Amino acid sequence: MRQETIAAIETHKVFAIVRGISPENVRPTMEALHQGGIRLVEVTFDRKNGDEGTLAALDILASEFSDRLIFGAGTVTTVEQVKAVKALGGQFIVSPDLNVEVIQATRELDMVSLPGVMTPTEAVQADAAGADFIKLFPGGLLGPGYLGALSAPLSDLKFIAVGGVDSDNIAAFAKAGAIGFGIGSNLVNNTLVENQEFDKIYQNACRYKQAIELIRK
Repeated sequence: MRQETIAAIETHKVFAIVRGISPENVRPTMEALHQGGIRLVEVTFDRKNGDEGTLAALDILASEFSDRLIFGAGTVTTVEQVKAVKALGGQFIVSPDLNVEVIQATRELDMVSLPGVMTPTEAVQADAAGADFIKLFPGGLLGPGYLGALSAPLSDLKFIAVGGVDSDNIAAFAKAGAIGFGIGSNLVNNTLVENQEFDKIYQNACRYKQAIELIRK
């Protein structure tokens, strides 16, 4: 299962990062993403308001979308959260930081590990701890130039650019060495969700799908 998830990430490349969506809006949001060509969904934990909403969303994904979407959790900072995601069928764990215990627990539970790093030291440490991919965060603030400088000597690592990545700079990040991209509000905007404008989320998904196709050429 883990190797299949790794292959899917390398193939589909774009993660839709979903934050704070109420359970009743999870289904139409996921339908819009899927119809637009997105296959990877990261539901983030909410450090301010607790884990319940994230776990409820993951439960819906597990029961209704597991045959169509590859899903996992983001903002994972504890081993307990890793275990909860696994129990709900999650396939990958994304963190904002480098936490060796979280990486090891993820690997032990046969899930894919994507810890967040900012420096070469952290990138090498994450790889040594067993990370499958290296999440550069915040990607947008650091920029494609920074990623290029980071990935040149560390060309064996699989970098995912997250934070501030959009359809205008995604090609530059790919050229700099990113093999995947985490897209938050530029793809799933909570205002659109609250206003029931799922057609616009579908259009956003199509735009990123097209951007990936251009990168492949």
